[in-house]
Amino acid sequence: MLREKLQHKRIVLASGSPRRQQFFKELDIDFEIRLKEVKEVYPEHLKAEQITNFLAELKANAFSEIAKNEIIITSDTIVWHEKKALGKPKDYNDAFLMLQSMCGKTHEVITSVCFKTNTSIETFYEITKVSFKNLSDEALHYYLENYKPFDKAGAYGIQEWIGLVGIDKIEGSYANVVGMPIDKVYDKLLEYV
Repeated sequence: MLREKLQHKRIVLASGSPRRQQFFKELDIDFEIRLKEVKEVYPEHLKAEQITNFLAELKANAFSEIAKNEIIITSDTIVWHEKKALGKPKDYNDAFLMLQSMCGKTHEVITSVCFKTNTSIETFYEITKVSFKNLSDEALHYYLENYKPFDKAGAYGIQEWIGLVGIDKIEGSYANVVGMPIDKVYDKLLEYV
């Protein structure tokens, strides 16, 4: 359905995330993946969605020349926990400490998505609340050793083992926690037809 409506547009997903790429495949639209190297650094005074908005726009602005029919889509996700941004862990120990700090508590998964054309740039964000059960250190080690979630914000993937056994409740978009609020992306793409 959307494929025909967007046939005169070139959709560019500027993300190396396998989860985001899979979402786009499941939308059944023609798209290409185009990556630009960007140093993901943000000013320290930014908080919560200000961080993800900044980084999504930073990634979009790496594309200076955009064809008339192109839509560049970038995204960034963080886990916001106890007034601190948890990005991708530096190593095993960092991942363990992140997971341990979230046990028995609720955190927010914040994703911003930026749409850039040759004439405009628009960014929106989605927040999902995720509540973790109290998991034993043994369970956390099992997860880290078997699933190696070191490329994921907050050191976990909700679609993996830890999501099945360790999450009490989520409030908001499940897809957002996986990596992108794809329902909102779909709605935004409809605005370009």
